[in-house]
Amino acid sequence: MQLPLVSVIIPNYNYAQFLEQRIDSVLNQSYLNIEVILLDDASTDHSLQVIENYRFDSRISHIKINSLNSGSPFSQWKKGLELASGKYVWIAESDDYADLSFLSITVPLLEKYVEASFCFAGGYRVDESGCIMKLDYDRWGRKQKTSRKGYNVFNGTEYILHNLFWRSYVYNASGVLFRRDLAVNLDFDLCISMHCSGDWLFWTEMARFGQVIEVYKKLNYCRYHMNSASTQAKKTGKSLEEDMVVVGQIEKYYFLHLSYYKRTLRHGIFYKKIMRAPITNEMKKKLYEKLKQNFKSGIEAYFLERFNKFLSVLPCVLTEKRDRL
Repeated sequence: MQLPLVSVIIPNYNYAQFLEQRIDSVLNQSYLNIEVILLDDASTDHSLQVIENYRFDSRISHIKINSLNSGSPFSQWKKGLELASGKYVWIAESDDYADLSFLSITVPLLEKYVEASFCFAGGYRVDESGCIMKLDYDRWGRKQKTSRKGYNVFNGTEYILHNLFWRSYVYNASGVLFRRDLAVNLDFDLCISMHCSGDWLFWTEMARFGQVIEVYKKLNYCRYHMNSASTQAKKTGKSLEEDMVVVGQIEKYYFLHLSYYKRTLRHGIFYKKIMRAPITNEMKKKLYEKLKQNFKSGIEAYFLERFNKFLSVLPCVLTEKRDRL
């Protein structure tokens, strides 16, 4: 039986030092039917030299080099999707790397569950030297760790309401395999306008159109950088601003499915994060105004969040952890 083709998009910008490891972890996958699309966003390091070493590998279907930086990683995602011809797509970020069984595990699951829009595997956070860090973004509890199958399949809408409403549990694109035919129909404009939270919005949009599979194996190695764009965005308040846009989109689509209490609790979490963020008072004022404008919420939502935290010792009280599927 013919294995479905997987298009692997590797978008790169100034990650020459990690690029060879990334490409090799794709080309050496135990799953063989792949095409690789190499995209460079006008790197100023020696990335192009690394890329040239792979030009004549038959599995490299496209090499595209931008003469000017696009300013958004998500414009590169869109370009890669336009070039892709596979049934499934894997956006393998250039500073990450993967377990060699990543595709052999995720492809059969998407083949089995034809209503699933994407499959997300767990991962390790690694530093720039490749050492595994204590940071655990999977946040698996007992129900995930004791899953008999090693994975779970969720209704997409329920996954949005119970998981993605609180945070981007799908925290790294390198850990996701998804259906190309669904992704190409998404409107990328809002994602492209973002620098931090566009991926959260993208996976939310994908979940609207199908089931979500979570794999409880760590098959991805996600690089953590002290001075990355996302880290810097937290210091300026930009990430919080974009996070509010994503939650606003979820509320727009699913307003009637979210209780007033749950929505206000989520707004209170935003208020708390703004209050505690290491940003200027001017930026805090701007974010408070956006919170009021977008959600009609203010300090009363923060008081509710604090009161809810106090009561959270009671098993019947709503918390993010209890709400998670």
